[in-house]
Amino acid sequence: MKSSAIAVSGLRKAYGDKVVLDGIDFDVAAGSVFSLLGPNGAGKTTTVNVLTTLLTADAGTVRVAGHDVATATKQVRAAIGVTGQFAAVDDLLSGRENLRLMADLKRVRSADRVVAGLLERFDLVESADKMASAYSGGMRRKLDLAMTLVGKPQIIFLDEPTTGLDPRSRRTLWGIVRELVAEGTTIFLTTQYLEEADQLADRIAVLNQGRLVAQGTADELKRQIPGTHVRLRFADAFQLDTAARVFAGSTRDDEELTLRVPSDGESRSLRALLDRLDEHTLNAQEFSVHTPDLDDVFLALTEHTSEPVNEDENENEDKKEAIAR
Repeated sequence: MKSSAIAVSGLRKAYGDKVVLDGIDFDVAAGSVFSLLGPNGAGKTTTVNVLTTLLTADAGTVRVAGHDVATATKQVRAAIGVTGQFAAVDDLLSGRENLRLMADLKRVRSADRVVAGLLERFDLVESADKMASAYSGGMRRKLDLAMTLVGKPQIIFLDEPTTGLDPRSRRTLWGIVRELVAEGTTIFLTTQYLEEADQLADRIAVLNQGRLVAQGTADELKRQIPGTHVRLRFADAFQLDTAARVFAGSTRDDEELTLRVPSDGESRSLRALLDRLDEHTLNAQEFSVHTPDLDDVFLALTEHTSEPVNEDENENEDKKEAIAR
C-alpha cells in the first residue's frame, strides 16, 4: 500500500459566519493523481491554499510530504510545486530566462543542464529564446508547468491547469501529467473538466458547500448513481417482445430493436442476466453495459447547492500573513 503524500483530518476554515470548509478528511497516496471536484464556491481553492501554506486553517490537521503545514511551513514549501489557473510566467523574459530565474531562486545546481532538459521535455526548444509574451496559451501552460518542476518537487498542485486550452493542448498536458506520476510524483488536481478527472485521477473527491460528499475512484462514484443498465440488441421484434416480458422494468426501443435492462453492472448480475436469456432461448446480437458518467455524478451530488461562497473574499490578508511566516 502506498504511503500518504497528503493527509487531511477535520480541516475547517471560515470567514466570519461563512463556513468555507466544514471538517473535511482525505488522504492522497504518494505517486498518484487525486482530483478535487466541486461547483464554484465549494471550497476547492481554499483547500489548495491551506495545503500549500498560503492560508491558515481554523481547525484540523494537514500533513503534506510528511510535514505539518502549520508548524513546518518551510519544509512543506520545499517539497511542493504549484501551478495555478493562470500561467505565472514573466512576459518580459524568454522561456529560457523564466526557467533560469526559477532555478536561481531555488538555488538549483547545474541550472543550465536542468533548464535545457525541461525545454526539451516540454517541446519548447525552438521557442526557448522568444519572449514569453509571444507564446500561445498552450505554450504558456507548458512553460508554467516546466517552471513548477524546477527543483523536482515531490508533490505538484495543479489548480485548473488546462482552463482555456484547446483540446490538443489539454491532451498534451495530460500526457505530461501521466509521465510525472509514472516517475513517482504526486499530483493534486482541481479541474472544471470532468473528463479530465475521469482520464487522470486515481481517486476523486467531490466537495460541496464545504463538505466532502463523495470519495472514490471514478468507477466507484459512477456506480453510486442510479442509471447503470445493460443494453441488448436483438435480431427481430419477436425476440425483443419475449425479452421485454422476461425482464420486468426494462425499457424497449422498437425501432432499434434494443432493450435497456436496469443493472448494477457487477459480474454476478451480468451472469444472471445471460443465464435468463439462455433459459428462454434468447440471443442478443449486441450486449453492452452503460454506466452514468462523471457529469451525472457531479450533478447528482451537487444539485442542492445554494448561493456559492466567495472564496476570494477575506483571503488576501490571510495569504499575506502566511507568506510572511
